[in-house]
Amino acid sequence: MLLPSVKQLLIIQDRDRKLRTLKLELKNVPLEKKALDSKSQGITANLEAAKLRAREIETKRKDLENEVRARHDRIGKYENQKLETRKNDEYQAYNHAIESLKKEIAALEDQELELMEAMEQHKPILAQAEADLQSTKASVQRLFVDLDAKTVTLTAQTKEMEDERAKLTAEVDEDLLDTYQRLFEKKDGLAVAGVANESCQGCHVKSQPHIIHAIKAAKEIVHCLNCGRILYIEN
Repeated sequence: MLLPSVKQLLIIQDRDRKLRTLKLELKNVPLEKKALDSKSQGITANLEAAKLRAREIETKRKDLENEVRARHDRIGKYENQKLETRKNDEYQAYNHAIESLKKEIAALEDQELELMEAMEQHKPILAQAEADLQSTKASVQRLFVDLDAKTVTLTAQTKEMEDERAKLTAEVDEDLLDTYQRLFEKKDGLAVAGVANESCQGCHVKSQPHIIHAIKAAKEIVHCLNCGRILYIEN
C-alpha cells in the first residue's frame, strides 16, 4: 500500500526524469550543429588545400614555360649574332652558349613534364574533394533541418511535460515537495526509492525492521536512514 502523497511523488519523479532527458537533448542540439559545422569546415578546408596545390603546380609550370620561352628568345638572338660575326672564336662562343641554353631548356621541359604528371595525379584528388564537399553540404543541410524539427518537437514536449508537472505538484504539500526537489537534485534524479529485499534501491543499504514496518503501515513519509531518500515498498 502506498501513501497517496508518495504515489503522487512517484508520478512527479517520472515526469521530472523525462523532463531532464528532454532538456538534455535540447541542450545537445547546438552541440550537434556545431559538430556538423566543424565537419563541413573540415571538408571545405580539404578542398581549399587541394585547390591550392593545383594552383601551385600550375604556377610552377607557367614559370617554367616562361623560362623556356626566355631561353628560346636568347637562342634566337645568339643565332642572329652568330650570323653577323666573322670571328671564329665568337662564332664558337655563340654555339657553346646556344648548346648550354638547349640543355637548360631540356632540363626545364623535363620539370614541366613532371609537373604535368603531378597535375594529372592530383586531378582525381581535387575531384574527390569537390565531390566530398557537395555530398557533405547536402548531408549537413538535411541534418540541420532534422535538428530544427527535433528542437520544435522537444520544445513542445518539454512545455507539455512542464504543464502536466505543474498540475501534479499543485496537489502535493509544499514542504514535502521542497524536500522531494532537494533530494531529486542531490540524488541523481532518484528522490523516491523503492525497497526490495528490505534494502533501499537508492543506496542499497538494508533498512532496519522498524523502517520497513513504518513503510508498510503507510501512515507517514518514511526516509532511508542512510541516504535520506523517500521510501516505498516495491511490489
